[in-house]
Amino acid sequence: MSDYAVQAHQLVKKFRQKTAKLNGEKSFNRPFWKKAPQTFFTAVEGIDLKINKGEIFGLLGPNGAGKSTTIRMLCTLLEPTSGSATVNGFDINKQATQVRQSLGTVLAGERSIYWKLTGRENLLYFAALYHIPARTAKQRANELIEMMGLSERADETVEKYSTGMKQRIAISKALLARPPILLFDEPTLGLDPQAARMVRELVLKLKEQGHTILLTTHYMEEADQLSDRIGIIDTGKIIALDTPTRLKELIQQKEVVRMEISGWYPELEGKLRTIPAVENMVIKTNENNSFQEVNLQTENSRTLIPQILEQINVNGTQLVNMNILKPSLEDVFIHLTGKALRD
Repeated sequence: MSDYAVQAHQLVKKFRQKTAKLNGEKSFNRPFWKKAPQTFFTAVEGIDLKINKGEIFGLLGPNGAGKSTTIRMLCTLLEPTSGSATVNGFDINKQATQVRQSLGTVLAGERSIYWKLTGRENLLYFAALYHIPARTAKQRANELIEMMGLSERADETVEKYSTGMKQRIAISKALLARPPILLFDEPTLGLDPQAARMVRELVLKLKEQGHTILLTTHYMEEADQLSDRIGIIDTGKIIALDTPTRLKELIQQKEVVRMEISGWYPELEGKLRTIPAVENMVIKTNENNSFQEVNLQTENSRTLIPQILEQINVNGTQLVNMNILKPSLEDVFIHLTGKALRD
């Protein structure tokens, strides 16, 4: 049995894409014996991972970076194009049944529970599918309902639940067979702040119970708060892997200048980027479009700020607010990729 809960070596996943045109012809003009040319999109490109038993490992990256594809390969829903991986010591290609028995999964964007059944009925139904004896299933369902804080609503149909309650039932389903490893794909996506906080507290409690947890997210604060180690993934590749503290130490000598600017005009971005002390810049539009949030990375804010003010205080542009901040995980991501996590 492997010393690692999850181990992957040069894991690759390519998806086949069909092109509608062949030599400039439209598909409906193409002779039937001519096949459409095919291209391939590489979603995951040579990932190496070693996840220790009992740790929370965060896979952090923007939408489309390859997080969910990696999760789906590890839980045997997708077959890798090449490379290898083991889960709980079992090969994902050759021992898929044992891999599934070792895992509890909650996948983003999928309805994994039945809305016309009650929360309790869902758990008892899936327990039967897992071949858990009826008496044990009833006991475990009651324990999970209590742990999730759903006792008062357990016998209502799931369609009446809030999004957060549905997520807690989905997590309960993943825990029924008491698997050693849990794969949570964006577990707080779409949840309100209170529900998201409850899920994060639950993840920490599950670690205390001895579970290994692979967590994908694009929420920086969530990854920083929960993860023992973090792998930052972008365009299908792991570009950094370490503890949150050590990742932030990568840019320890840098400062982050965060400004709120009103009266923004497009040419200002180019002017700010030409300032020599500016290393990376990310611009975000405020929700009500009243101002732009501009984040600059620099090694010396003292020399940078006068040059910024010289460029801003023209053409009706005003500096609404400015702060000098310590680097965060998002700043690490910007430093490594030159773009914001949600770009």
